Amino acid sequence: MGGNALIQDPKKVSMADQRDSVQKMIGCIADMIEDGWRVVLTHGNGPQVGFALLKSEHARDIVPLVPLDYAVSETQGTIGYTIQQVLNNELRRRGIQRNIVTLITQVEVDANDPAFSQPNKPIGAFMSAAEAQERHQQDGWSIMEDSNRGWRRCVASPKPQFIHEAATIEQLLNAGSLVIACGGGGIPVVENADGSLQGIEAVIDKDFASSLLAQQLKADLFMIPTGVEKVALNFGQEDQQWLDDVDVATLKTYLEQQQFGSGSMKPKVEAVIGFLENQPQAKALITSPYVIAEALQHQNGTWVRAQD
Repeated sequence: MGGNALIQDPKKVSMADQRDSVQKMIGCIADMIEDGWRVVLTHGNGPQVGFALLKSEHARDIVPLVPLDYAVSETQGTIGYTIQQVLNNELRRRGIQRNIVTLITQVEVDANDPAFSQPNKPIGAFMSAAEAQERHQQDGWSIMEDSNRGWRRCVASPKPQFIHEAATIEQLLNAGSLVIACGGGGIPVVENADGSLQGIEAVIDKDFASSLLAQQLKADLFMIPTGVEKVALNFGQEDQQWLDDVDVATLKTYLEQQQFGSGSMKPKVEAVIGFLENQPQAKALITSPYVIAEALQHQNGTWVRAQD
């Protein structure tokens, strides 16, 4: 579940508004549970972690600044709580008893990842070019244009290497729980020489973290809900073409052709490829959360398989 999906209207960003967005999307997850799927739900936090940092910056004369890894952990709690409660209420309405757990999740990254010297992950609200330039000059933000939708702050986004709570997630699944994990891509940590973990200021792409978690859990299906029902070639152009069913080799060709926006569909496609290369017997699906039921019947969505 994307962080941007929780904010449908830039004028409606309160927690109550985000709860309403979760309420609109949660039915598809409840449907899957009712149909017998064992579900692990991950979520993004791009706008929300940006808001948390903005609050911290405004209060810097009163309380210490919140480090980015702590801001990520904060959003794991707030967004996870919202999803957990809304989903529990929906399952209860349907007469389904299921324990739902939101798990603080630490994801290990490489301290020498080149992303730390080349910030490229957009977070926070969209801004005009003038506002973005002002924040760059006044606050030292790195800024970037995000898929022609506006300008956003960008921070380091190292690739995830290992999810430390994966074994716990598997135990909870085996006990019949539904798990909400890897919120915001997980809290980025590095391993010290003595084996201890330490947080580091970064954010991890939720699609890559979700892909890694699906690999560690050996999931049957890795599904990425997004803002469109299918992946498209030449998106938004007159010769746009929707993809129904595609293999990894073909997707790699489309990546080489730069068919997918770096701030939108590209990381989703790369995440799916990474999952299927590790779990070739599994399947992946990219679709809108509002047509998941159709997509699971192969009547919608873009299905991806390892080989033709």
